[in-house]
Amino acid sequence: MTKTKVLLVGESWVSSATHYKGFDQFGSVTFHLGAEPLVAALKDSDFDLHYMTAHEAVEKLPFTLEGLSEYAVIILSDIGANSLLLHPDVWLHGKTIPNRLKLLRDWAAAGGGLIMIGGYFSFQGIDGKARWHRTAVEDALPVTCLPYDDRLEIPEGFRPVINADHAIFAGIEGEWPVLLGANEVVARKRDDVEVLASLPDDQGGHPLLVTGAYGKGRTVAWTSDIGPHWLPNTFVEWPGYARLWKNVLGWAARQAL
Repeated sequence: MTKTKVLLVGESWVSSATHYKGFDQFGSVTFHLGAEPLVAALKDSDFDLHYMTAHEAVEKLPFTLEGLSEYAVIILSDIGANSLLLHPDVWLHGKTIPNRLKLLRDWAAAGGGLIMIGGYFSFQGIDGKARWHRTAVEDALPVTCLPYDDRLEIPEGFRPVINADHAIFAGIEGEWPVLLGANEVVARKRDDVEVLASLPDDQGGHPLLVTGAYGKGRTVAWTSDIGPHWLPNTFVEWPGYARLWKNVLGWAARQAL
């Protein structure tokens, strides 16, 4: 059976630390992957997930519609717009390259399934540094980004409010686990846009899961995380986690659910 090809872009980071021990100090650097819960959930599934880390995407995300069209679904998760705009040829050598944000928009319009997942460098992100506001990628999403830091940090946790009976929720039963945060966005007011889940009213009622159409393609915004910290281990370990993401990917790829 041919599997549906999915490209996950982002969800990695490098941390640098300085350790002080009395008079002496030393430094250390560590590399982290944030999408391991999703990778595990899709193991042995109908989806062939390709994981392109944030630093790889700077140079390796395709520069043509043909290259992007190898994938039925592309997920942008915790990676800022600058990583796709400032290729070394631009940043270091002052050369021109194709604008991959416009290519992603055009790929979606031609029938691709585009998903953005929340995080500190998703939507507008921490200190507004993700910079997806007023980009071609935002044009394709079923939501618009705020022009400033959009994080909703909710350490006491919130339970999603399910707003619609939708195929994405097929096979998901029982109470959802709590989440610890999300990005604040605004759902577009169009007939094709559905806010399937949201934060509770006492936490602002902001969109959590939004679907829409763009040209011939389908688009999805999930404004919380794919794993800790906003999406705790209790959510990852919940049987509905794997089912939810398989359903989201299937819907974006126009599979029968």
